Amino acid sequence: MLRGFYAAASGMITQQRVTEYLTNNIANANTPGYKGEQASLRSFPELLMKRMNTEDIPGKNISQNGPTLGGLNTGVYMQETLPKFTQGDLQQTNKSTDIAIQERVIPFNTAAKTKGALFFELQNPDGTVRYTRNGNFTLDQQGYLTTNNGFYVLGENNQRIQVQSSDFKMLEDGTIIDNGRNAGKLKVAFSDNPNTLVKEGEGLFKTTSGQALPTASGNNRIAFSVNQGFIERSNVDVTQTYTELMSAYRSFEANQKVLQAYDRSMEKAANDIGSLR
Repeated sequence: MLRGFYAAASGMITQQRVTEYLTNNIANANTPGYKGEQASLRSFPELLMKRMNTEDIPGKNISQNGPTLGGLNTGVYMQETLPKFTQGDLQQTNKSTDIAIQERVIPFNTAAKTKGALFFELQNPDGTVRYTRNGNFTLDQQGYLTTNNGFYVLGENNQRIQVQSSDFKMLEDGTIIDNGRNAGKLKVAFSDNPNTLVKEGEGLFKTTSGQALPTASGNNRIAFSVNQGFIERSNVDVTQTYTELMSAYRSFEANQKVLQAYDRSMEKAANDIGSLR
């Protein structure tokens, strides 16, 4: 019976964590470039129970090949959460510093069983590189194109993009025209297995090795366009997320009732069956 406590409790803990990541998805449904998370649930190893023969003195002639009693499930846990790197809808803002990537042809990684993804490449003031799909950029006092949290947007030459004013134009291939001159080209990075990226929060990702991702420009397997005056919306399906959230609540309540039933049984066993009269 005590094993039932553990199974029900693990189910409650798992559904609580599912509720937390689904709630986070809903909270970021209007965050530009946000990639909704999905969970991977796994069961703990199942045990095969067998009766051990003790025909003689206890502890002697114990055989582990006795009759099979059946399997024993030991509960469930949430193994990990991974972002879904599907394309979000584009929303027009007519703001020159708002930039969105429109994926057209992205190769599928058969070994990793996932589709690749494109990202803006950013540089922290300390020089470290990060990646994002949030193109809600701005200009700082020196005219550098930055994110709202201070990361610099990089060009294909791995240099920070600097323009004279917000009247610059960006072509579909990422080329920047500022006051009639070519001010560089936006770098769009490509990851053939985005599930290996580490999520840091605020829409930022980094590589596990610290190595920079390759550029998508010039790759004949990739087709994309850069859209100025647009932002990519979150890819969270709010209706589906609310449905999954209600399902998680129901599963939590079901495990809670099982736990309460075990508790009542243990109380009866301790107070009634085991009492001396």
